[in-house]
Order: sequence, then structure tokens, then C-alpha cells
Amino acid sequence: MASATKFICLVGLVVLVSFVRLQNVDAAGECGKSSPDNEAMKMIPCAEATQDENAPVSATCCTQVRQIGHNPSCLCAVMLSSTAKSSGIKPEIAITIPKRCNIANRPIGYKCGAYTLP
Repeated sequence: MASATKFICLVGLVVLVSFVRLQNVDAAGECGKSSPDNEAMKMIPCAEATQDENAPVSATCCTQVRQIGHNPSCLCAVMLSSTAKSSGIKPEIAITIPKRCNIANRPIGYKCGAYTLP
């Protein structure tokens, strides 16, 4: 419960900081005009599943992963973003979510830092 409260407070702070930063961003990156940290905020429904490989993955989480997963470099950038790291996401577990969501067209074998999509 305490970690959920901590996570929600962190998310609120990141949203505020991201909003201020977005006022000045015009360039496109891995996730288009949205930053990986901003896209990471959309992954809140996946919080538990990114920390425990045995946790169920919600339908809402799978929907978000499908949307971001159309661009593997964005999905990778999101998993390795400072927002994800500060939220306690474990990349070695988060990278399994596309498979756990049964996403048929996931980029199997895509290298994401030291991790490979299963």
C-alpha cells in the first residue's frame, strides 16, 4: 500500500514536470513528439506487472503496450526511461509484458539495451 502511494505521488510529480517540459519541446524522438517519460506515464496500469513476472497483466495495460509497441524503439525508450526507473520498474520483467499480453506481432528478438524482447 505504501509503495502504491509513493508511486502515485511520484507519478503526479513527473506529470507536472513533464507538462512544463512539453511546453518547450518541438523535436521528434523515439516516441514522436512525446517523450519516453511522458509515454511511461501511460503505463501506470502495468505497474504491478512490471515488478512481478507472476502478476496478472490487465487488459488496460495490454492496450497501452499495444499502442506504444507499434514502435519498438519507443517501447524500449519507455522501459528504460528515468520515469520507469524511478517508479521501480524492472526492465527484465517489463520486457516480458508484450508476450504476456499475447501480442502476436510483437518485435520478437528486438534488442532493448541489455534486454531482448521474448
